[in-house]
Amino acid sequence: MTTSHSILKPALIIMAGRMFGYVACFAIPIVLVRIFDQATFGTYKQLFLIFGTLYGIAQLGMAESLYYFVPERTRRAGRYVFNALIGLAVSGALVATGLWLFEEQVAAALNNEMLVGLLPLVGIYVALMMMASVMETVMTARNRHRLASGTYATSDLVRAAVSILPVLVVPQLRWLMVWAVAFAAARFAASIFYLVREFGAGFKPGGVLVGRQFAYAAPFSVAILIELLQANLHLYFVSYHFEPAVFAVYAVACLQIPVVDFLSQSANNVLMVRMRELMSVGTDAVLQVWNDAIEKLSLLLFPLVGVLLVTAHEFIAVLFTRDYIEAAPIFMAWTLSFLLAALPADAALRVYAQTRYLIAINAVRLVLVVALITLFMRWFGLLGPVLVTLAGMVVFKWMALARIASLLKLPAAAMVPWRRVGRIALLAAVAAVPALAVKNSFAFPAFVDLVLAGLVYGGTYSVLVFTHGQLAVADKLALTGIVQRPFGALARAWRG
Repeated sequence: MTTSHSILKPALIIMAGRMFGYVACFAIPIVLVRIFDQATFGTYKQLFLIFGTLYGIAQLGMAESLYYFVPERTRRAGRYVFNALIGLAVSGALVATGLWLFEEQVAAALNNEMLVGLLPLVGIYVALMMMASVMETVMTARNRHRLASGTYATSDLVRAAVSILPVLVVPQLRWLMVWAVAFAAARFAASIFYLVREFGAGFKPGGVLVGRQFAYAAPFSVAILIELLQANLHLYFVSYHFEPAVFAVYAVACLQIPVVDFLSQSANNVLMVRMRELMSVGTDAVLQVWNDAIEKLSLLLFPLVGVLLVTAHEFIAVLFTRDYIEAAPIFMAWTLSFLLAALPADAALRVYAQTRYLIAINAVRLVLVVALITLFMRWFGLLGPVLVTLAGMVVFKWMALARIASLLKLPAAAMVPWRRVGRIALLAAVAAVPALAVKNSFAFPAFVDLVLAGLVYGGTYSVLVFTHGQLAVADKLALTGIVQRPFGALARAWRG
């Protein structure tokens, strides 16, 4: 594999920056669960469930469209970005107005009166954060990987601080949301400053480009709408049928592990840009970078699932206290969804502007979940919504891979490097054996068990990967350089 086509190095640069911020943001619910009772914590999770749903839907595909338009159209890039920003502003204003007018109805639908008075703040937060999202998108699309990395890290660290520190003083959800809105406003201002500096006089409306931009973004936005509805349906379903305290336990079980998000998002963003650049080179080059992405994501995500399965009970107890330990079995099932993130099928379909097909397969997934979720709840209790959501994900990935194979005029079997992915899965499974042995051999507190099992698993897996040919020489050098860089900086600072 040639180093020029590998997505590992730019993806790792972005991941390195996001890692620090995500770790800080991951601490937000861990702190809040120790400040709020279960009903209040459940309300917090509902607020940000609404935020996450609307943040994805109301973007209308405008921010993501920049990955398609900016790399190829340098002279008009500023106009495409300005158009996206205006679209996001209008959509955000509609979201904020809707949550202000219908807050009581939304609160009733989610079976929680505590949401009243907080939903308008969520609307403002959604609007500002959507407009600010353009900043890192532009940085990545223009191959400013280091700048994007630093911006992600700084932004997430500040967001974590303003979410935690104020409620340590005034432990109220309203206070948390007020500070969240203030952070979003500052981030939006920083985005405008960057875009003006980046594009200068070119940052202006491009009226003649709006039609083409919306023609790409509109079908994609419908696909995102359906995707988010089916992805979050199980959460809304549980919220509707149970009180906030039960929803809090279920939300903990369906925890979004930050590392999964930044691994998949960072790799997908780089993959889209690289595939777009290589389309003119030929199918072999596109397939090469596609397989590279799957392999590298598998190398990182498979062991993550392995260690979480080994330490699920300790993980929940340490992070969320033993009051939430009943979430552990559901969490174990939920971690299987992380494996599917190693197949960046939706990113590849967006590269080929297959937004209408995305709509179709997301609709199939939504229908499947809607049709089966009540039955699965009856059969499996709170585990049922997770299982039906996983089934929908599998169907979606299978249909997406079939379409990508058709676009590349290749057999479906060629779309996954099965032998190398299978070997990675085997190494991840083997690494669990000594970790389980260590955990089951001693009666340590949960925190000690978690740390010991995690270290044994990580160490075993790392040795297996580096000694069984799973990494190319160039990728080993890239990993080594990124790991060594902070230590080199510390050494230079010490000598200085």
